[in-house]
Amino acid sequence: MIRSRKPADMPTDEDSARISLTAHYTGYTWYRHGLSHRGLITPTGRALYTALRPLNGGARRLGLPNLDGLLLARHRALDAWLEQAIVDGRVSQVIEVAAGLSPRGWDFARRHGDRITYIEADLADMAKLKRNRLQKMGATSAHHRVVALDALADGGPGSLSDLAAALDRKTGLAIITEGLLNYFSRRQVLLIWQRFARVLRPFPQGLYLSDLHIASDNRGLAARSFVALLSRFVRGEVHLHFRSALEARSELISAGFPAVEVIHPECDEESADAQERRSARLVRVLRAGTRTKP
Repeated sequence: MIRSRKPADMPTDEDSARISLTAHYTGYTWYRHGLSHRGLITPTGRALYTALRPLNGGARRLGLPNLDGLLLARHRALDAWLEQAIVDGRVSQVIEVAAGLSPRGWDFARRHGDRITYIEADLADMAKLKRNRLQKMGATSAHHRVVALDALADGGPGSLSDLAAALDRKTGLAIITEGLLNYFSRRQVLLIWQRFARVLRPFPQGLYLSDLHIASDNRGLAARSFVALLSRFVRGEVHLHFRSALEARSELISAGFPAVEVIHPECDEESADAQERRSARLVRVLRAGTRTKP
């Protein structure tokens, strides 16, 4: 979740509430599919998942995309890109903005230990909830922590730039967001991208990973129905900011990322079923770098 001190960019209370709602739902989805820890699920997430089970099941029976398939496809794709960057030695520091109840920090920290620094960032209430859950799991350390963050602030305490200033400028930094951008206006998204690029530029490798919905991927009846359903679920419009992946790529380059990929998630044949592969066609994952190779 993100907010701004600037009235023109500040999400309303309703914006924050619907993002929190999806944080609980996705948190339970990761657990339901074996990607998370029991300590990161909530009763709200379980209730939401149970309520949507008939719709997800109906879509599966009809051979249509469903919410679970989309969430799994994008999550696994982002994980794979981040893992590759860490193993290659390009990145050893990660900031996950609007981390919610994502298991990514827990998973990467337990697998990579003190070889990486993983910082989960979110609005104060969600950050407090996540920190408490991780502490009960014994999953926090000097290399894995949770902080409160105003990700639309240009500077000052609690801003992204202030957080990054305390990191090691001799090693690479990745910023990752998941399930966030399409809640905000195009103007807000472009400002976010510019801010991320400025924060990443001083590091020897600056990597930005995210998911993104594109209008050209959501033209068919099934796709439009899915977006309408998703909008109802999050209690607000799901924005399709860009007509095509090419347009999104152009805006990312203009924001300060010279190396950009905007592609459909590549589903692992061993871990992804047909439902996940169908659902993956409705979402893109982007990899943007502040150097010539993302």
